[in-house]
Amino acid sequence: MTVFMDDDILLESKLAKELYYDFAQQIPIIDYHCHISADDIARNRKYENPTQIMLGGDHYKWRLMRFVGIDEICITGSASDYEKFVAFAEAIQLSVGHPVYMWTHMELKTYFNYTGTLSPDTVEDVWNICCNKLKNGLTVREIMKRSAVNVICTTDDPVDDLEAHRICKKDRTLEVSVLPTFRPDKAVNIGKKEFNTYITHLSNVVGKKIDSLPILKEVLEERLLFFIKNGCKISDHGLDKICFNWCSDECANKIFDRVMKGEPLDYEQETQYITNMMIFFGRIYAKHNIVMQLHYGALRNINGKMMQKLGPDTGFDCINDTGCGVELAKYLDCLESSGELPRTIVYSLNPTDNALLDTIVGSFFEEGVRGKVQHGAAWWFNDNLNGIEEQLTRYASLNPIGAFLGMLTDSRCFLSFSRHDFFRRIFCNWMAKQILSGGYPFERKTIESIIKKVSYENCNEYFQFGRDL
Repeated sequence: MTVFMDDDILLESKLAKELYYDFAQQIPIIDYHCHISADDIARNRKYENPTQIMLGGDHYKWRLMRFVGIDEICITGSASDYEKFVAFAEAIQLSVGHPVYMWTHMELKTYFNYTGTLSPDTVEDVWNICCNKLKNGLTVREIMKRSAVNVICTTDDPVDDLEAHRICKKDRTLEVSVLPTFRPDKAVNIGKKEFNTYITHLSNVVGKKIDSLPILKEVLEERLLFFIKNGCKISDHGLDKICFNWCSDECANKIFDRVMKGEPLDYEQETQYITNMMIFFGRIYAKHNIVMQLHYGALRNINGKMMQKLGPDTGFDCINDTGCGVELAKYLDCLESSGELPRTIVYSLNPTDNALLDTIVGSFFEEGVRGKVQHGAAWWFNDNLNGIEEQLTRYASLNPIGAFLGMLTDSRCFLSFSRHDFFRRIFCNWMAKQILSGGYPFERKTIESIIKKVSYENCNEYFQFGRDL
């Protein structure tokens, strides 16, 4: 039996331990998709207590607390930080098998040197230990240093001024590359009620009246170039579903004009506009050598009452039944047919899409590029032990696992870098199983190469970060 929070957690064999300690443990981190605040890095934010750094903005943890009946006042409400941490301790002790249970304790071990459990019986001691560490220099930058983070890619709207990124770039004491990611969702989601307001906001930011779709596209490409000037190498799109309903630029412009006049759209018009915009984005990403990420399959804000009360990204989303295979294939093929398909990573929140995505991405390639179109890391509700193992197995059965891009945090919490360690332990254990079952030979040099590629080298090469191990 492996002791809780032992150094060997998730490593089920002697070989798994060997692979992890020899090849994976010391590799730096590239976190190429997250929602961490660049401003927090720029000013080297300090936290006063574990609630601020562990629970602030973390809807994974909020969902657990709500499920066991904890009052919202102790989650996002006016309760004291200590009361919220006590409430979290109550919820976490009931969460056997949930990734948040292990992540929480990995965070406590890695950053606070605490190897016990968090529970109502220990919560006061844990609180004091964490407060003391935070008081004595455990800042945002110290956390990144301990985690050996090389690159962080934040998620940023085209209207953002990226001032924090420029501060980070000029700071010679900061050893981490803090890069923006271009995420123009609000310019794509024409069916959202906030669309017109956003276009006005974008217009004010750039100082140009946006009264037609050609001008909007011109402005968005200008903003992309601004992002590139500030280090951007990646874009991202959060889509409810992948749609492909081709229409001409003239038709899309009429749809844009209709909405700007306050006229309603039907579903056909909405999907036509989205398709036209996504083709446009794919083309400019290929033109400017930007990687395109596509996240889809989330059904967001399904609790209308709580959406009204707390807003989005507060823990009321679920997995969507997507059925987008045909549309995704058509979209990628449309760009490929004109030679304008950028390097692309696709994520579905629905794990039933794993085999579908693994076969779609394997149908597109470019000489000299390892996995030009990729199935991204297990995302959101799937980044748990079973979800990661299932994805690795499915990916490896349909594509070379040595070309996989590895893990990301997708998190708003600086302590979440421990999820990279979580993934690497699972991956080394999975690799060991393949070898011990006789499915792959123990060729030490080759195994080392695969583990390093998946943990770091593939994404470093894919995104062209140019960082050394």
